Amino acid sequence: MLLGVAGLLERLGMRRRASAFVDRIGILRPLRVRDFALLWTGLTISFIGDGIYIIAIAWQTYDLSNSPSSLAAVGVAWSLPQVVLVLASGVLSDRLDRRHLMIAGDVIRGIAIGTIGYLSIVDALTLPILILLVVVYGAGQAIFAPAFSSIVPTIVPDDLLLQANSLGQFVRPISWTLIGPLVGGTLVASIGPGWAFVADSGTFVFSAVMIFAMRTRHVPRSEEERTSPWADLVEGLRYVRGRTWLWVSMVAATVSLLATWGPWEVLVPFVVRNDLNGSAAALGLVYGAGGVGAVTAAIVLGQRGRIPRRAVTVLYVAWTVGMAATAGFGVVTSVWQAMLVALVAETSITILIVIWYTLLQRLVPSQLLGRVSSLDWMISIAGVPLSFAIVGPAADAFGVDATLIAAGLLGGALTLAFMFYPGARAPERDGSLEAVPIEPEGAPVTT
Repeated sequence: MLLGVAGLLERLGMRRRASAFVDRIGILRPLRVRDFALLWTGLTISFIGDGIYIIAIAWQTYDLSNSPSSLAAVGVAWSLPQVVLVLASGVLSDRLDRRHLMIAGDVIRGIAIGTIGYLSIVDALTLPILILLVVVYGAGQAIFAPAFSSIVPTIVPDDLLLQANSLGQFVRPISWTLIGPLVGGTLVASIGPGWAFVADSGTFVFSAVMIFAMRTRHVPRSEEERTSPWADLVEGLRYVRGRTWLWVSMVAATVSLLATWGPWEVLVPFVVRNDLNGSAAALGLVYGAGGVGAVTAAIVLGQRGRIPRRAVTVLYVAWTVGMAATAGFGVVTSVWQAMLVALVAETSITILIVIWYTLLQRLVPSQLLGRVSSLDWMISIAGVPLSFAIVGPAADAFGVDATLIAAGLLGGALTLAFMFYPGARAPERDGSLEAVPIEPEGAPVTT
């Protein structure tokens, strides 16, 4: 009996030590919240699948047609449904159970990717079929994204939001741009892109199961609060329009992503495959280097536990560097140089994303967050289909390297210019950031 008591005390001591360790590591504190831990367990595996996808889709497309225009067409098929559907999805995420929308998004994406994998394995996949299935995949992404963005502040205390977003930006790059691409490159190189897609499909199933296990439930509006979907949409639009810092940053994202997204997604794989004579594994190393930079930035921000005093200025400067880094891919002559460019770019983009999501979640009312997040996503990626559409012809006309250099310089310069628009940095000047906690309280949170 004494041994049993001693064993129990030893286990309790181990738990206390583990708890103290979590409390000391700022980025881990949100994992004390059960639903957040479940959410990010599922998303970690799903993000690994996304990293597998970016390698598999590039190699599969170039196997079907070794032309930048072909991968650009796939990019249009992925992004256009999101531009069209994400606003309606945002309205739904403020009216329905966000868990159900996220599960639906996972199921749709899993089916689409699994079908691509099966058709690739049996050698029945064609470029038109691939494009059609990627449209379905993009629709699933449009359903998932606003619900995910708006559910986090409902399950994490306000004083842990920065750490939660930093953990997200730790998990996302380490899974999506480090582990996922390395696994994807290995799978594609060893057994082919079809099985890589099948593995990706399984990650969506796992994510859906984790989300289903969450205890958070939708709280219906009272009769007095209920309005029509159209009225909800108008309310969200009016809210964004009335806050210059919000709509200016969204427009800036439209412009910067128009300049850089297509060149990054389409031409970087082309450069690694054709100019640097790299394999799928080499492309995985390039994306993986970016993941290392992103993970490092996320850890530093999470341990810091607070956003900078001049948060919006830091956001725009990091954003500018991230966009300008695209030009680096136009001058690299070896895989290690491409890895260095990716590291710089993803480090900067991670700083941008952590600060941006923290600002949204702290300054936008929870009941509006789904609509504002969907507007953010829709406006931000509005230029992405056009970016994909023009990158192929631009590369054919001016060359791949010249297109990358021009895209990076233009994207960086335009992004920096938006920082100086009147009202673009209002939250750091009007006291908005001082109205919410910027330091973590440090008390352990359990649920």
